[in-house]
Amino acid sequence: MLTGKQRSYLKSLSNGLDTTVYIGKNELTDTVLGEMADYLRVHELVKVKVQDNVDLPVKELANEAARALKAEYVQAIGRRFVLYKKSDEAPVIVLPR
Repeated sequence: MLTGKQRSYLKSLSNGLDTTVYIGKNELTDTVLGEMADYLRVHELVKVKVQDNVDLPVKELANEAARALKAEYVQAIGRRFVLYKKSDEAPVIVLPR
């Protein structure tokens, strides 16, 4: 579970990130979850864009993806959301206490 300070820090890091994964009309497929997992494994932070043709609310998709990937929900703004998952291999991001 992230603290408020940690969440704020991750939000600031995500501002400079480009969107790397897109969720389309098929919503959270195994392929999309696999892309997110691969990106999280290397970078620990992923920014996802939900296309306009998706009917589910963005926060609902974000929470569902976080549960499936055992990641932490950071934020959702508009049609984008950010997830964080600490790498087991070589942590890249050092969170504040």
